[in-house]
Amino acid sequence: MADITQECDVLIVGSGPIGATFARKLVAAGLRVMMLEAGEQLSARPGENLKNAYIYQRDPNLFDPVIRGHLHLLSVPTSVRPELAVDPYAYPEEGSNRSSARNAENPDQDPYRNIPAAAACYAVGGMATHWTCACPRHHPTMERYQGISPEDWDRYYSEGEELLGVSRHEFDESVRQRLVVEALRKEFADLPEGYEVQGLPLAVQRRKDNARMVRWAGADTVFGDLADQPNDRFTLLPHHLCTRLVPDSTGSRIAHAEARDLAETRVVKIVADRFVVAAGSVLTPQLLWASGIRPHALGRYLTEHPTTFCQVTLLKTLVDRAGTDERFAHRLLTHREAFPDDSLTIPVGDPDPNIWIPVSEGRPWHVQINRDSFSYGDIPPHVDGRLIVDLRWFGMVDSRPENRVTFSDRYSDVHDMPQPTFDFAYSAEDGERLHAMMGEMVRAALAIGGFLPGAEPRFPTPGLPLHLAGTVRMGEDPQTSVVDTHSRVWGFGNLYLGGNGLIPTSTASNPTLTSVAMALKCVDAMIEETAAGDRSAADVRRTSTPA
Repeated sequence: MADITQECDVLIVGSGPIGATFARKLVAAGLRVMMLEAGEQLSARPGENLKNAYIYQRDPNLFDPVIRGHLHLLSVPTSVRPELAVDPYAYPEEGSNRSSARNAENPDQDPYRNIPAAAACYAVGGMATHWTCACPRHHPTMERYQGISPEDWDRYYSEGEELLGVSRHEFDESVRQRLVVEALRKEFADLPEGYEVQGLPLAVQRRKDNARMVRWAGADTVFGDLADQPNDRFTLLPHHLCTRLVPDSTGSRIAHAEARDLAETRVVKIVADRFVVAAGSVLTPQLLWASGIRPHALGRYLTEHPTTFCQVTLLKTLVDRAGTDERFAHRLLTHREAFPDDSLTIPVGDPDPNIWIPVSEGRPWHVQINRDSFSYGDIPPHVDGRLIVDLRWFGMVDSRPENRVTFSDRYSDVHDMPQPTFDFAYSAEDGERLHAMMGEMVRAALAIGGFLPGAEPRFPTPGLPLHLAGTVRMGEDPQTSVVDTHSRVWGFGNLYLGGNGLIPTSTASNPTLTSVAMALKCVDAMIEETAAGDRSAADVRRTSTPA
C-alpha cells in the first residue's frame, strides 16, 4: 500500500549520463519528468564528476580511495576459509568454530564463475561521479550493432559527443603526450590511417581560468540547464529505490512504479505514461526480474572488457629528448627558472598524457595510455609521477547466451532486491585474443619505458573496468533480445531501457558514448510517438466537434 502517489509524463529510474540524456531531451520536448535515484547527491550540482576538485587533479592518487569508497560489489561468494580468530562465543554453529552469520555474501555464487570486481555505484550521477570520461566511437564493423544504420550512428554519435563535450585535444600540449605518441607511432608504423596512435577522446574541457586544470564531464554536464536551475517539469528524487514496475490489466503496458523512500521509509507510487529504466547493466535487469518481467534473454549474453595492465617509468632517452626539442624550449626555460634544482626535462604541471590506439581490423582491443585515477594502479611513494605512465589494453569477449547474470528469489542484496549471481567464463577464442593482447602491450611498454616494480604486466581482476554489457540487449528477435531497435522492451508499449546493457555486440572500447547515442535514438522515437498521439487526439477532437 503506497503512502504517497505522484504523477508525471515520464518516469526515469537511474541518474547517470544515460538517464540524464533522456531527462534533458524529454523536458526540452515539454514533458514532465521524474527521476529516481537510490543513492545520495554527492555534489552541489547533481551528478558532478568528483574528480574536478583541485586536490584530485593535483594528485590523482588521492582519488583512488574515493572511487573504491563509492563502489558496491554486486556478488561476493561465501568464503570457504575459516575465520578462527574470532570470539568462539560469537554466533558459532554447534560443534564447530564456523559462524552462521552472513556478511553480504552470496551463497549461490560460484567463485570460479564470478565477475569479482563487478560493482554498482549508488549516487546521483552513478559511475559518472568518478569515471575516466573516455568516449571513443565503436569501430563501425568490429563493434557496432548493425541493426542501427550507419547514418543514425553518425548522427547520434555526433549529438552525444556534443552533449558530453568530447574532445581529443585537451592534452595536446603535454610534453609527455607528444613524446610517447611519437615513440609509439614509430613502433606501430603499420597501423591503418585513422587508427594510428593518437589523443584519447575524452568528455573533458580545459578550464579557461586555470589552464592547469580541466573540467571532467559528469551527469551534470548532460543535464545541462536542469543541473543549474529549478525546472517545474523536472523532479530528481535521491534516496528513492524503485522496487517494482506494475503492469496494467492488459499486461502490455506499465501502469505505475513503486519505490521506497529510503530516507523517510515510506512507499511511493508513481503513475506515468512512459517508463525508462537506465540503472546499469545489472540493476536494470534486476528491476525487471523483481517486477516479473522475465524474457528469455534477460541477463544473458553478458560481456565485459578483460584488461591487461602495467606501469612503466619512461626511458631516459625519451625524457632527455624533451631537453633538445625546440617545441618545448620556452616551457622548459620557464620551468628551470622556477625549479633550478630540478634535473628532469618535463615541466612541473605538465598535463598527464591521454593516448589512444583504436580498435582496428586484426587488432580486437582498445588501448589507453595515461596517468589517471583507477581503483588499481597506485604508484609507490618517492617515485616522481612525471616519469610514470599507465598502460591498459581492453579486450573483447564473445557474446554468448551462457554468460549471464541471474537473480535469486531466495537471497536479497543490500537493498533487499533479488541478489545477482554471475555465471561467466572466457571461451578458448577469448583466451587466444587476450594472450595476443598481452603481447602487444608488453611490446608497447618496452618501446617507451621499463616496468615499475610491483606494476609489471598482469591481468587485473575481471570486472574492474566496470564495462558490463549485453544483459538487456537490443535486437530484432524477442527470443534473443530484451528490447527492439528503439530500446522498447518487447511486449510492452511504454517501457524503455537505456545503458550499456543494451549493447548486443562484442566490444573493447569504452561503452558510454555508444549508450548515449542509443538513448538519443530512443528518445527521438518517444518524442515522435508523443507528437503523433497529440496529432491523433487533435484529429479526434476536430471530427467530433459539431459544425
